[in-house]
Amino acid sequence: MPRRQVTTEAIVNQFTYHRPTPEQQAKYQLINAAACELAQLINSACPDCPDKSAAIRLVRQARMTANAAIACEPEAFHIREMLGYQND
Repeated sequence: MPRRQVTTEAIVNQFTYHRPTPEQQAKYQLINAAACELAQLINSACPDCPDKSAAIRLVRQARMTANAAIACEPEAFHIREMLGYQND
């Protein structure tokens, strides 16, 4: 499938603050709590090493990406599609 061109509007949307609705805020809180719990588990269960740091960093990245999906949908999906990311 050919890639579609990323529009200026789509880029601006990704770099604009989106004030959360009460429903979005509730979703953020659920995601943030789950990510924090996982990061704490990793911190307590894993030895101090580069892999532990990477695992916690990736949890943080997953949390941020999930929150961005909530804030920017459907534009977030549209941009990922245009950049050639696979849909799961």
